[in-house]
Amino acid sequence: MRTKAKVAIVTGVAVAAAGLTTLALQRSAVAQGALQAPASRTYACYTDGRTSGDEIKPKNAACARAVAAGGTQPLRDWYGVLRSDGGGRTRGFIPDGKLCSGGFAKYAAYDAPSADWPATLVRPGAEYDFVYGAGAPHPGAVKLYVTKDGYNPTMPLTWADLEEQPFLTADPRPAAGDGAYRFSGSLPGKSGRHLIYSVWQGSDGRETFYGCSDVIFTASAPPQGSAAPSAPSSGSPSPSPSPGTASPISCSGDVKLEKSWPGGFQGSVTITNTGSAPINEWFVQWTMMPMDAKLTQAWDGTHMQSGPIAMIHAEKWNRRLEPGASMSAGFLGKMPGATPPAISEVSCG
Repeated sequence: MRTKAKVAIVTGVAVAAAGLTTLALQRSAVAQGALQAPASRTYACYTDGRTSGDEIKPKNAACARAVAAGGTQPLRDWYGVLRSDGGGRTRGFIPDGKLCSGGFAKYAAYDAPSADWPATLVRPGAEYDFVYGAGAPHPGAVKLYVTKDGYNPTMPLTWADLEEQPFLTADPRPAAGDGAYRFSGSLPGKSGRHLIYSVWQGSDGRETFYGCSDVIFTASAPPQGSAAPSAPSSGSPSPSPSPGTASPISCSGDVKLEKSWPGGFQGSVTITNTGSAPINEWFVQWTMMPMDAKLTQAWDGTHMQSGPIAMIHAEKWNRRLEPGASMSAGFLGKMPGATPPAISEVSCG
């Protein structure tokens, strides 16, 4: 069983939903979430920092500074930027300079002004499939704002930096067992580096979730946006993109199930760099059904999974992929019964 996909995508997207822990100084929330596409800062830094063990060591410069300032727990709880007393309030409630943390001190490091935060490439004015992680789905409404023309990412974010009205308002419902809300809408006709600000208010309570998703509007983005590469780690010769520019990566991803037996399966992923620039921190991601098929082990890569969305991403020793080169990794999984899972929606970066 083989599925292939060729995509122009940039490094940094991963999927890893988790349950919301009890938050200091806030009561446990009924729901939880943050944008996964385009990736919120906490989610982007979480995926950037995941290692093969339990450590979180971001390579992106802004993410690394945030961890140095506030530790790794905010990334383990990437979905928890909330105010239990929010009631959907925005201007006049969340102070200027604290929009990305929602005024929640635990996430204060993610308010830091910087042009280094991981960014998602998106096409101006294009239709976009938004994904909002939801560990405990329930009805609610989301509003998405965008920064005005002339936005300066090196200055503290204020309400005056955002357009007065949201460019998209939605009241989505999650697919059964999916663990995420999915909704589509048109992106603003912006250019260069901007920020999308999300406000989610649950309909069954006052909890309100806030989040900052850094984006780069460029006509060269793939149809579905993907996160721009983080600043390279020490010793890497590849520069990170400057504000308003992006270096799309071109790759092909291949996921193959090689054998199966009652209750389990074995497979492999292969990524090939089809572009002209090196890929750092490569990954291959796919959808695997039924929902209860789970990855249990990987070699030559690290496995992650959220619901039906599975991923293998690079180890430290094989994370750089030169133009024309390929890299493979293997995995084991478990499943109910003897029918191997179906593979679809393969992407890479």
